[in-house]
Amino acid sequence: MPDQDIVLLPHLMRRAGFGATPDELERYADLGYEATVEELLHPEKMPPALEDEDLIRRYHVDENGLLIVDSCQAYLVYRMINTRRPLEEKLALFWHGIFATGYTKLNQPKAILNQIEMFRRIGLGRFRDLLVELSRDPAMIFWLDNKDNHKDAVNENYGREILELFSMGVGNYTEDDVRQCSRAFTGWTIRNATHHTVRASQDSVWPYGRLDWQYEYRSDDHDDGEKTFLGQRGAFDGEDVIAIIYEQPATARFISRHLYNFFVADEPQVPAWETVPPRDPSAIDTLVATYFESGGEIRAMLRTLFNSDFFKRAQFAKVKSPAEMVAGAARQSGGFAFPDVEDIQLALQTGNMGQMLVDPPSVEGWHTGQEWVSTASLVNRVNFAVQQFADATRPGVRSIIERIQAYGPGLTPEQLVDNCLEHMGAMSVSPSTRQELVEHAVGTDGDGESDERVKELLQMIVATREYQMA
Repeated sequence: MPDQDIVLLPHLMRRAGFGATPDELERYADLGYEATVEELLHPEKMPPALEDEDLIRRYHVDENGLLIVDSCQAYLVYRMINTRRPLEEKLALFWHGIFATGYTKLNQPKAILNQIEMFRRIGLGRFRDLLVELSRDPAMIFWLDNKDNHKDAVNENYGREILELFSMGVGNYTEDDVRQCSRAFTGWTIRNATHHTVRASQDSVWPYGRLDWQYEYRSDDHDDGEKTFLGQRGAFDGEDVIAIIYEQPATARFISRHLYNFFVADEPQVPAWETVPPRDPSAIDTLVATYFESGGEIRAMLRTLFNSDFFKRAQFAKVKSPAEMVAGAARQSGGFAFPDVEDIQLALQTGNMGQMLVDPPSVEGWHTGQEWVSTASLVNRVNFAVQQFADATRPGVRSIIERIQAYGPGLTPEQLVDNCLEHMGAMSVSPSTRQELVEHAVGTDGDGESDERVKELLQMIVATREYQMA
């Protein structure tokens, strides 16, 4: 593996996926960095994401119906760990955080999984098309009350959020634009609803399961009058206003900052973007240019991003989200390919760390960066990671131990530590952290490459501050 790729490929896979095992990194090294980027950007050319989609349903019967939130969370984490299409799954998590739709209000977790599946299907395409599909998504229609948006009684909830949190950001539209945008989305509703709202009496859980919400357009409930939106005038409907939103420079900058924050380096939280400039303005300008050159294609923007110097320089510049921490440690340690009772516990761990999948805290989504880490969550993060490497027989742990032992006996403590760091994804640690690891390796009493000693070093590595970073 070329020296540069030793560092860049693990970095790429932490950001474009959930980390990679040494075996996976060797395959990517044979492809080379740019070819690996292209493979990631075209998941449709890869085998199905899961080797056997039926396997998890066969052994987790509750995941046939996906009626309860725990099952849906477990299914998501299982996919993150075992996917053969890492960027597809990582991008689904990205959009889930932006277009945040929560179980607490819907009480219908499968509807949110259907939304996330839509993100997998078209999340690399044009941003305009994604906004159209989002606006027709039953979970989003329920979540932001567009089922209650009628031509004779406009509900502005979705019209506001598509501008404020989904596309442009505060300061780039007026209150009248919110009103006109909301009028354009009247009549975009859910089948299995009354004319005005979905009522609890029309939904059921037992014994027949939940009703399947489906998008429905009601022309008789759509306001087809003339509207003035972002300076343009016409009898706009929802697709028309999305076309106008898509053309705005503010939209290009907004989605560029989101991509930078998620894939490159931690930015301030979204509400601050109106007044706080980007961490790297030239990087945002580069992504904005690609947005317009490509017709708003996310695949093209990510190609620019992953091949850029600003991405390659930004190693360990992001705090791992709980989902990244759980899926990454589990993927590295191995042993989660076959469905197990522990799968449910893995999903619950993300909630314990502050990221309840399928149930973000609000339409604003989760706060990221340093806000992922508190005293309590840090203890949970470290304990979880250490536990994943406690069993030397786990496939991923076993593979790293055998690779270390293949160097032969007699490694110096420094060599032992450096080899462990390399096989944990070319990890970079501070001099003080490295010295502590070396001091532990010094006290090996001649068993430096033993299973137990290497396992202990791996556990110490995942307990470091540096392992919290991606």
